[in-house]
Amino acid sequence: MGSWSRGGSGSSLLTPLLFFLLSLHSLSLTVATAGSPVVVSAAGSGEPYVGVTIGTAVTNLLSPSDLADFLRAQHITRVRLYDADPRLLSALASAGARAIVGVPNDELLALGSSPATAAAWVARRVLPFAGVNSSTPAVISAIAVGDEVPTALPSALPVLLPAIRSLASALAAANLSSPIPVSTPLPFSVVEDPFPPSQAFFNQTLAKTFVAPLLAHLANTSAPLMLNLYPYYSLMQSDGVIPLDNALFRPLPPSLEMVDPNTLLHYTNVFDAMLDAVRVAVRNLNVSGSGGVPILVTETGWPSYGDRRAEPYASKDNADTYNSNLIKHVLQDKPGTPMAPGAAAQSSAYIYELFNEDLRPGPVSEANWGLFYGNGTPVYLLHVSGAGGLLGNDTTDRSFCVAADDAEEKAVQAAMDWACGPGRADCTAIQPGQGCYLPNDVRSHASYAFDAYYQSQGRAAGSCYFQGAGMVTTTDPSHDNCLFPGSWVTTPNLAAQATLQRRQVTPRDLQYGG
Repeated sequence: MGSWSRGGSGSSLLTPLLFFLLSLHSLSLTVATAGSPVVVSAAGSGEPYVGVTIGTAVTNLLSPSDLADFLRAQHITRVRLYDADPRLLSALASAGARAIVGVPNDELLALGSSPATAAAWVARRVLPFAGVNSSTPAVISAIAVGDEVPTALPSALPVLLPAIRSLASALAAANLSSPIPVSTPLPFSVVEDPFPPSQAFFNQTLAKTFVAPLLAHLANTSAPLMLNLYPYYSLMQSDGVIPLDNALFRPLPPSLEMVDPNTLLHYTNVFDAMLDAVRVAVRNLNVSGSGGVPILVTETGWPSYGDRRAEPYASKDNADTYNSNLIKHVLQDKPGTPMAPGAAAQSSAYIYELFNEDLRPGPVSEANWGLFYGNGTPVYLLHVSGAGGLLGNDTTDRSFCVAADDAEEKAVQAAMDWACGPGRADCTAIQPGQGCYLPNDVRSHASYAFDAYYQSQGRAAGSCYFQGAGMVTTTDPSHDNCLFPGSWVTTPNLAAQATLQRRQVTPRDLQYGG
């Protein structure tokens, strides 16, 4: 994740012909197939998946072993790394995860200038984790060479394709039982006039000299076209033309559906429109075999916080909505896109990113794209029920117990004393110096204590009564680095949860808890 240019396409992102609205809605959609759809498959074989990227500019980042436990608890099996750190790869092997490994931009010159250096890099960084034999784990699923090189480091563009070819040749020479594809993540900004999708084309400066040869190589090696797609930036740069709901995968009323005037295809979300724009741009280059190059979205996401004036859409609610709906879109709906419908054409995607990288410079939002803080505490809680078990921090059907708004403070205090005493709730987190000590007031502390008891009882009916001092809510009361027991996920860094013991509610308990 880099600069503001990521996910957009500069000044050409939008034109006055962005979309025709429902003035075309009454026309038959059957004519949308009149054009020849581009045959672009989902990246890789098997079912589409959602993974997460892992950046490391994080204060107190989990150790590799703790990270492995964390990924296992969150049911995350696909990750993208920005280098090929052997410690992380070893940890991922123990977690049963597959990883895209990266070649940093500053290593491109060496790898692109010397096939021998590329072969040595593969031998050192890849083969120990490529399943060469029964004793080596098959952790690496692909290699991402550089990241957004055309915009992030254009001076390295002449050596990018040679580096890709040299790495691919070194892997071919290793004769692996499962080939590892080699590609490079491109910014969406290489696509000009992307809206409506039917008129999109690649930047003319890059098209013939770089993109066409890249597509030919990818087609010949069965590697995906890697793209970083950010509807967030399209929204930010649209000057109000793109509806927020369209960027967030929310259904639009029929009168606001977006229609491509050339194909009459309807687009219910910006993500699919961006993918189809890329498909059209690929088709327009007419590179032999490139119509079958799969698309892999190597980055997409939404920031949970930003400068209020400059980035008004960067919020936890919007980040929750976008990422939750993205997961549902890819894993459950599997619609493909209007131009390439069906599960077989559904592109897999990696959410940017797992942790807030609080050490990143730049705009406020740069440090706030993560699903979690560096210690494993959720920044917000996704709603991903039924999405194949991905992410253990699903909030669907969760409830919490907090201090009732209308309860007297004396009653709240008495109930808290009972919960932390005879009720045997774990109240460690509200002690001085602990994560939930602040704000230091009775209601805040009681809410934590009530929820600790309520969750320990398996949210049994009546276990949030506390003589009227407690109430059940579906709104997660966690805040800052204070994670309430109902939100806990299994990670080594949240060891306090291990002390939470479930026990049966007894008649004696009912005077407070029942």
